[in-house]
Amino acid sequence: MAGATVRRSPYKDFLQPALQRRFATASLFVLAIAYLQALLLANWSSLIWSWFPLGPTGVRAFSFFFCGILIIVLRISQYHPGVRTSDSGLHTFFRYAANVETPETLLVYTLSAFLFSVTYLWSLPGKSGLELITYFTADRARLNEKPLFLLSHLVLLGVYQSVLHLFKDSDRLSLGVARPQNGEGKLEEGDASFQVRRFRDMLPAILISTINQSIFGLLMSLVVYPLAVRGPIWKTAMVFLRPIYNLPRSNMVPSALPFSVSAILRCWLVSLMLLFAWTAANTAFSLFLVKSPLKNGKPLTSDSKDPNGSLLNGLKNKKLSIKCFAMWELAFIARDFSERRKAIYEDIDRKDGPMWSQVYKICLDTLKNMEASMDAYIAPPTPSGPATTEAAPEQKVRTTDPPRDEAIFQPIPQKKGLRNQVEKAVNQATLSPGQGSQLSPAAKKAVESAKQHLIKIQKDATGSDDTQGLIKDLALKVLHSPAGWPFRQHYRRRLTSAVLGAPYGEPSLYINAACALSGLAVHSLREDKYGNVQRDVAAIIRALTGVAKKLEGFGEGLPSHWTDVEGRRTCPEVDEVLGTLRDALGRLVEAFGPYARDLRLSLTDVRLAREAAGMVGVEGEVVEIGRGGR
Repeated sequence: MAGATVRRSPYKDFLQPALQRRFATASLFVLAIAYLQALLLANWSSLIWSWFPLGPTGVRAFSFFFCGILIIVLRISQYHPGVRTSDSGLHTFFRYAANVETPETLLVYTLSAFLFSVTYLWSLPGKSGLELITYFTADRARLNEKPLFLLSHLVLLGVYQSVLHLFKDSDRLSLGVARPQNGEGKLEEGDASFQVRRFRDMLPAILISTINQSIFGLLMSLVVYPLAVRGPIWKTAMVFLRPIYNLPRSNMVPSALPFSVSAILRCWLVSLMLLFAWTAANTAFSLFLVKSPLKNGKPLTSDSKDPNGSLLNGLKNKKLSIKCFAMWELAFIARDFSERRKAIYEDIDRKDGPMWSQVYKICLDTLKNMEASMDAYIAPPTPSGPATTEAAPEQKVRTTDPPRDEAIFQPIPQKKGLRNQVEKAVNQATLSPGQGSQLSPAAKKAVESAKQHLIKIQKDATGSDDTQGLIKDLALKVLHSPAGWPFRQHYRRRLTSAVLGAPYGEPSLYINAACALSGLAVHSLREDKYGNVQRDVAAIIRALTGVAKKLEGFGEGLPSHWTDVEGRRTCPEVDEVLGTLRDALGRLVEAFGPYARDLRLSLTDVRLAREAAGMVGVEGEVVEIGRGGR
């Protein structure tokens, strides 16, 4: 009787609960900040109700928490690993501005700002000067413009923050890597306490950023409010409040602006509170959701009935975020967990092939994707017209002579003169460009005279007679100014787009793939009792050598674009990937160099690998390595 089939749990069954726990941790930080802000606005006349969570302070804290949790929910719906890859800022704008994420971000930030302002106004005492309705005598009610200005200021701040959120690509998650360590200890990034300490250390930077943004936002509101917001919001408030209060029937805006010192100071303080809540929520989310893929000090898939199968499911997943986390876990296994490494070496009865063979192929294909991206970037564009793949129909054999193509009318006599010569030359230049001019001497003289006259006019106006040079100088002046930033095609942008692909490129995916591949290969010398890994070591070394050399040559050979006026030829993302490839090659050469002949590695293979790894050595050392044996 056949044994029961073990169900392979998908990788997301282990990743999603981990992400939910991290979401809950980030939400606790948002709740703590909301409660502290609620205490700042509490009425301390009562020592119990001023802090008791079930009283007005609790309601205020819940409202502030809802404003912050909206940002967390936005991040969950839009998070992605990898940098946005595009050649210029303008290209990025046209690619992402029309996406549904843009109005979502704008809506969430403005809604959060509106709810925060309403809660703040509700929490103020009756004589704060920010009452919505004021009474002068008896029942003569008047609409107070100061709370309208505060509400408008916070909503405008939400618009500004949403634009900043999209511009900085705050939805990106910067995943970590599991590089080899000298010792046997594991990274402390797996502990929640490490992330808490990082958040605590970032609080001063968060506060400074919040103060700067609040000052800029206040200045922006002082300019935008009287120009574009004051009239519409005053009329809208009058329409909604007139049926409730005995307000005047006129919608005329007051002559004095509500820019008193107390109102401006209150607006700045409340914007400081709101921006701190937003920035802290974004920072907590970005920190806690990129914790290493470990649970209780073990890989996420350790609780699976088929750990290797679940890990393979994540490595083969088409979704970039799941694949990146699975590759990160594989790199941790290759570095820190010997039992899981042995399970990979010894899993040889899997349906689609041995576990090592599948992992080896996935990691190599991931690294070779960079080569495919570079080839696609420099490939000539395909023609936009429809491809003519069908064979042309056979022409029938003609049995009679074709009709003659001759003029049947007598040509109209042409008048000779300057005008006719010019018209004839224009027609020839239009219909048959590049065939030369057939102007008469008189027409040539007239054209040359007109050309010299135009050059003289241009020189008098601009001081230069070089039209192309003048246009280029003007374009360079624009590019050097801040207004030219969206049009600059920086070397870093172009190289990242060419190597990491589009629309997003995550360097940690390739770094972890190289670390996992080299780590599993090196540890196989002691732990692979079947010797399956050694058959692929030569192919791994050759493949990593080819990728490293091509990546290095492509980066050096990529020319700077003429719009890159800064001329910086640095790209940290690609340099980090290239450095990891070199380290992986160095470890492989050092570990398997004495067995080069047994692995069928030629002297050329070893020499090229050492060169790609940046290992400086004389030729004699390479020969000794190649002649070594067991």
